[in-house]
Amino acid sequence: MQDFRVPTFLTVCRTLNYTRAAEELSLTQPAVTQQIAYLERAYGAKLFAYEHKRLSLTPAGRVLYQGLAILAHDDALLHEKVQAVAHGAQRPLRIGMTLTAGEYLVAAPLARYLAEHPDIDATVRSGGTAHLLGLLQAGEIDCAFVEGLFDRAAYACDCFSSERFVGICAADHRFAAPPRHFEDLLGETLIVREEGSGSRAVLAHALASRNLKLSSFAAVRTVESLDIIKVFAAEDLGIAFVYEAAIARELAEGPLAVIPLTGPALTHDISFVRLKDSAYEDDYRQLFSALKERSATPKDRASKEH
Repeated sequence: MQDFRVPTFLTVCRTLNYTRAAEELSLTQPAVTQQIAYLERAYGAKLFAYEHKRLSLTPAGRVLYQGLAILAHDDALLHEKVQAVAHGAQRPLRIGMTLTAGEYLVAAPLARYLAEHPDIDATVRSGGTAHLLGLLQAGEIDCAFVEGLFDRAAYACDCFSSERFVGICAADHRFAAPPRHFEDLLGETLIVREEGSGSRAVLAHALASRNLKLSSFAAVRTVESLDIIKVFAAEDLGIAFVYEAAIARELAEGPLAVIPLTGPALTHDISFVRLKDSAYEDDYRQLFSALKERSATPKDRASKEH
């Protein structure tokens, strides 16, 4: 069982605010301060520092955060598994998915997997990449499928799939001249996801590699829903960049078209992420392999068998 000061430390790490941490934990701020001071004495290192009136983790604090986050997660999961065995309940699985990864790539294989394993009680959380990684660090989910950019060195991760990231427009959209490069699209209205979304970060990164940015376009519309973005694009309110897997139906039925840019296709990985050095790494690898297997099409499975 973990020390009662560990949740306090992890909450301060997540909020970077003693007052907010105290409110979340229903403690007084002096109590939070005393618990952090105890840990600093126990580990012989300063864990937090104020820089420009803002609280931040010291290098030693970051090391402790990574280690205790893993221990806290594994302890919570162990507690749930013990309870499940003791009371004949289902085994818990808490999984996070970004919207594109969840709705268009992972949901179907996960559903097939759960149908074959009725002993598993799955909870699925959705959100942006940064939000899900925060839940992972806080021990609120066990693993996540994310499409955004993140520090791969800080987590254990595997590529679930590599997806084409394409420009789309209304099937009957008329460009001033046939576009060949990103630069040929700058006179268009761009429809993008909100700040913090994975697809927006991927697009911003691709533009930056070409010395461009979102504001380089004639106008920018921000829309939080991918489904609404597809409707807006189909109604010719602007162009957008999305994962090709998310528009398969619209391409087949005709309201949307892929903008045929030249050069290498823009691709990005959908990653399966979990905390490093977890005691349950073997379980996560088995889950990953099972979902990869169930994500294959019948044609893919047939080719593997032969």
